[in-house]
Order: sequence, then C-alpha cells, then structure tokens
Amino acid sequence: MAEIIQERIEDRLPELEQLERIGLFSRAEIKAIIKKASDLEYKIQRRTLFKEDFINYVQYEINLLELIQRRRAHIGYSFKKDEIENSIVHRVQGVFRRASAKWKDDVQLWLSYVVFCKKWATKAQLSKVFSAMLAIHSNKPALWIMAAKWEMEDRLSSESARQLFLRALRFHPECPKLYQEYFRMELMHAEKLRKEKQEFETAKMDVENLEYSEEILKGELARIIYKNSVSIIKGAEFHVSLLSIAQLFDFAKDLQREIYDDLQALHTDDPLTWDYVARRELEMESQPGDEPPTTKQAKVAEATRREERCCAVYEEAVKTLPTEAMWKCYLNFCMERFTKKTNSQLLREKRLERTMVAFRKAHELRLLPEVQYKQWSELLLQHNLFKEALEVAGAGTELFQDSVMMWQVKLQVLIASESPDVAMVFEEAFVRLKPQICLPLWISWAEWSEGAKSQEDTEAIFKKAVLAVMGADSVTLKDKYLDWAYRSSGYKKARAVFKSLQESRPFSVDFFRKMIQFEKEQESCKMANLREYYERALREFGSVDSDLWMDYIKEELDHPLGRPENCGQIYWRAMKMLQGEAAELFVAKHAMHQAGHL
Repeated sequence: MAEIIQERIEDRLPELEQLERIGLFSRAEIKAIIKKASDLEYKIQRRTLFKEDFINYVQYEINLLELIQRRRAHIGYSFKKDEIENSIVHRVQGVFRRASAKWKDDVQLWLSYVVFCKKWATKAQLSKVFSAMLAIHSNKPALWIMAAKWEMEDRLSSESARQLFLRALRFHPECPKLYQEYFRMELMHAEKLRKEKQEFETAKMDVENLEYSEEILKGELARIIYKNSVSIIKGAEFHVSLLSIAQLFDFAKDLQREIYDDLQALHTDDPLTWDYVARRELEMESQPGDEPPTTKQAKVAEATRREERCCAVYEEAVKTLPTEAMWKCYLNFCMERFTKKTNSQLLREKRLERTMVAFRKAHELRLLPEVQYKQWSELLLQHNLFKEALEVAGAGTELFQDSVMMWQVKLQVLIASESPDVAMVFEEAFVRLKPQICLPLWISWAEWSEGAKSQEDTEAIFKKAVLAVMGADSVTLKDKYLDWAYRSSGYKKARAVFKSLQESRPFSVDFFRKMIQFEKEQESCKMANLREYYERALREFGSVDSDLWMDYIKEELDHPLGRPENCGQIYWRAMKMLQGEAAELFVAKHAMHQAGHL
C-alpha cells in the first residue's frame, strides 16, 4: 500500500512544481499539501474503506481548486491550467468513480459527482457520468429528467434529450412527470427552431437549405407526446397539467385549443375539468376591438362581468355534476373572490351575496362538505349574523356529530354571541364525542371559563379534564392547568397544582421547568424547592435531557443557598443515567462551563 501511495504522490509532483514555479503557492504550502494528500491517500487505499474518507478527499481537492482559482484571479495569471487544474479534476473524477462503484446505491453520492462535473469537468465527461448513474438508477424518473434537461439546456442537444426521455419511458411507461417534461422539452425545441428561423429570415439569409420542418415548428412532436400520454394516463389533473405547459408557448395556440377541447370532451364527469373551465373565464381576454378598461368603474365592471361568467359555468357544473366535490370547487372559488381585496363596496357586496347563496344551495342539497360548514359559520360571524351562524353551526353538528371541529365551531358562535348555553353545549359535546379526541374542547372550555366564570368554576373544569384526558394528550392539559394556576392565583396555587399532579404521568420537561421558573421569580427563591423540582424532572427525563443536569449543576453553583460540593455527585449521577449522544453532549457542555469559570 505504501508503494501505491508513494506512486500517487509522485504523480502529483508536476502540478505541485508548477504551482510553486508560477508563484501561486509557497514551498511550505506545497509541503503541507503533500502531507495532507498522503494522509487522504492512505485512508482511501486501506483494506477497510469508508465513504466519509472519499468524501473528505474530494472536498479537500475542491477546496484546493477554488483556492487556486482565487489566487489566479488575484495575480492575474491564467496559464498552465492543463498541468494544474485539469490534473486535479481528473484525480477527483477517479476518486468519485471508485466511490460510486463501491456505493452504487447512494444517490446523493452520484448527485455530488454530477455537481462537481458541472462546475469543473467537460460536457462530454458529464454525459458519461449521467450514463453510468442511469445504468444503475434507472428506476428513478427524477434522474432521467435531470439528465435530459442538462442535455437540452446545457449541451443544447435536443436529440440527446429526446433519446433519454424515450429510454426513460421504456422503464416508466406510466410516469406522469416524465411525459410532462418530455412534452415541455419538445415545445421548447420547437420554439428554439422558430426563433432561429426568424433570425435567419431577419438577416435575409437563405433558409431553403436548412431543415426546418413545418410540422416540427408547429409543435407536432409535442402533439404526438400529448396524444400518447393521455391514452395511457387517465384523469383531468394530468390533462390540465399538459394544457398549463402548452399555455406557456404562444406559438402553440392550435395545440392549446385541441387539448382544451379534449379536456371538456373526455373528462366531463370530473369536477377539476369544470373548475378549470370556469376559472379560465377570469383570464379570457376582451373581445377584439374592445378597449381595455382604464377607469376604476370600468375595471370594477369588467371584474364583475368576468366573475359572473365564471359563476355561470359553475352553476351549470353543479347541475350537470351535483356532487360534494363539485360544490367544494364552486365554494372555494366564491371564498377566494370574496377574500380578494377591492375598494369597490358594490363588488364586495356582490361577492358576499354570491357566496352566501352558494353555501345555502349546497346545504339544501345536503352536498356541503364539513370544512365548508366551518367557513360558512365564520363568514356569518364576521358580519355579526349570530342567529344565522348558530343555525349553520347547529346543522353542521347534526350532520357531523363525531367531528370535534364542528362542535368547536358551534361553541365559537355561542361564545361570540354571549349565549347562556355555552357550558351546557360543552357538556353535550363530551357526551357525543369519543374521549380520546376531546382535548381541544377541554382547552377551549377552560379558556372560555377563565374569562367568563369564577376561578372555582375554571379549576373544576381543569380537574374534570385531567381525569378525562389520558395518555400523551394529557401532557398539554397539565401544562395549561399549571400556567392558569400561576397566572390566576400566583405561586402558592401553582405549587398546590404541581403537588396534585406530580404523580400523574406522563409529563413534559416544560411542566417541571415552569415550576423552576415560577420559584425563581419569587422574592425568596428557596433552593430546597428548586432541588425538589429538579429531582422530580430528572426522575422522568434524566436519561435523555443533558440540559436538565447542567442547569441543576449551575443552580447549585450560582444560588446563594446552593451547595457547590454537590456538583461532583450530580455530575457522576448524570454520567450513569445519560446514554449515547446525550452523555457526550453533557460532557462537552460541562467542560465548556468549567473552562468559563476558570
């Protein structure tokens, strides 16, 4: 092995001599490079190989290349690149080749190889890297797309990109993303040829002898891909994605029209089709000869007309396709337009009226989705229509009796309207709902009670909640209970709550840290209490939380009544309890803290 390393170091000598000769590096720096290179070479030549050693080798060489570049720019010397930079680049490629051969399945390693070649290698070399990568990772469409895009955009080879897409589709004949990118590539190719032809014609050059097929210029290849792909991949979503790509190219108006017509013909029963067709009315240009609106009134009138055209399509859609999904599309559109800012009071009122009517119709047909009962109630609340909001929320809870969200909406309306029935409806909700999903309601009830009821009532709710909510959800509740106790009645009450809960597992670290903080905020902060809280916290989290141990040590050192002599014992207890990385972190923090006290 020593002979191999010596040979590889000797191979470096010509480039190192050139670096010194042209003044980019000093003799001392060259010696340091040789030493570092020997260490790196040793690690990648030994019998047991580690990927990190190869990565470190590559990173060192890249750093060296970048340093050479900076120094060249500084002294303005650009010669001898073949002997220096190219030699290093070839060496790095060799290391990457070895690493990627050994760890073939590591996609990130291959991508690092690609990134390096993009910056430092030739285009031909990068093509070979892509070929090698795809031979192993042919099951990953994203890599095929990356390679094809590079061939198209960097090498300017549409033919190579086309071949890659065709090969990729043999491996992945039903991959929507491949078809979308292939379709986009052919449209880009056609646009590029059109621009070239136009430039030649502008320059009055003879284009007769140049091969500019009229069909390709019109995007016929893209059309073939479109036809093939929609025969394989069904559904309006994919169809719309191809139409969205085609709309990026002005020359492809005929193709856009064809895709649009096919969308309407093939996917009439898909809400997405109707949604797309309706929203398209917003973007439709004015009729030829019409002046674009200039005054505020004219702009408002134009916006109103466009929105009415959209809604006419949606109205037809919900008659043709009376489903919950179709109504959801319509209502989402109405809500989007309503929330869109406008200075026109008239337009805002029209949008609100349209939205309310659509909600009412969907509800009457029993086709209103759960989440939109919530939207409807909140919209009514915004306009202080409490009676109507309560009717809607009530209808929602009747239809979706098992939904926490709908009960929360109903209670939100009752609280906003200052109804006397709030507590009764909370009780009803707990009867109707499964206990394991009720945490948000218990928190809402306690928060409402804090503002509307006595401290005794609020505490009674917290006590009920602690008994009702089990498992991980109870952690949040205990934290809220402790916060409320301190906020409403001070430290003494918080300590009483802490005592009552201290055996009711599970806890969060914050539960104990809150009590530590509350104690420290008192005028006579008692070290005995702090020790109690730390000891209880460490009983629960001492095997995983290194910060708790460190803070306990600092408390003994910094508190006026602390006992610094306890710190050694705490340290050794921590070392026994902490595991793995937590123990290493603790040792490092402890060492830093001690260094800071010296």
